Amino acid sequence: MTLPDLTIPSLFNVKGKIVLVTGGGSGIGKMIAAGFAQNGAKVYIAARKEAQLKEAAADISKSSPIPVQYIVANVGSRAGCDALIKEFRKRENKLHVLVNNSGITWGGPFLDFPEEKGWDNVFNVNVKSIFYMTAGLSDLLIKDSDNRDPGRVINISSTASVDPTSEGSLSSEGNGTWSYQASKAAVNQLTSQLALKLARQHVTVNAILPGLFPSKMTAFGIKTVGDEAFAAAQPTGRFGAPQDMAGLALFLASPASAHITGTHTLLDGGARYRGAAVGAATKL
Repeated sequence: MTLPDLTIPSLFNVKGKIVLVTGGGSGIGKMIAAGFAQNGAKVYIAARKEAQLKEAAADISKSSPIPVQYIVANVGSRAGCDALIKEFRKRENKLHVLVNNSGITWGGPFLDFPEEKGWDNVFNVNVKSIFYMTAGLSDLLIKDSDNRDPGRVINISSTASVDPTSEGSLSSEGNGTWSYQASKAAVNQLTSQLALKLARQHVTVNAILPGLFPSKMTAFGIKTVGDEAFAAAQPTGRFGAPQDMAGLALFLASPASAHITGTHTLLDGGARYRGAAVGAATKL
């Protein structure tokens, strides 16, 4: 058997791919967008705040061969997802990689956890948007794809999906993130469902489950506990970094992962083995 080209430039090539990253204006979304952009992909980032998007696009474009573009959108409803899809279709007729990264959390007391902001909005953004964005763009992902070069969907879940700790250092005293863990567990299951649905149409669907990465969502906990205390509690002695997140996302969109779908990959530096979160409490 004659071996194919197994060099790194071939196996991990994303040059020229068209990529859409929701929640791409900051945090993990910006890390992923930068990874694709620096490697020659044509990247679109989407989020609610135009000023933040504009700043992020300009920042990423400084080190990218193709300028990053942005679309102002709110994926907290089907109408918002449809509006983003409609705008993207005005600009492109093909999508190679969809990164469903938009996510929110809410902290509140166990006996008085709000329904709309605590449950409905969290599930709308974290779960429903993944379904509507993927379904609504599925034809562009399927277009011209095959089993050697499939379309890609990457869903950003969380280690919270497998850790039931809801009251801890990432929420204020007396509050818990009751809906967040459940929503991210739903992301994992939805990833499996979508992978099964789209496999025969040459689209892979995989989930990344990040542990602690510096972001707006984790800023409260990190500030409260302190950088050093949080880092010391990590088995690797540090937080997640942009190269960790970008590296895994690039792999899941590259030729090297064309036969991988329906996976849920933990990206936490082994933190799942350290037990409860720093300062966690389990009290009613």
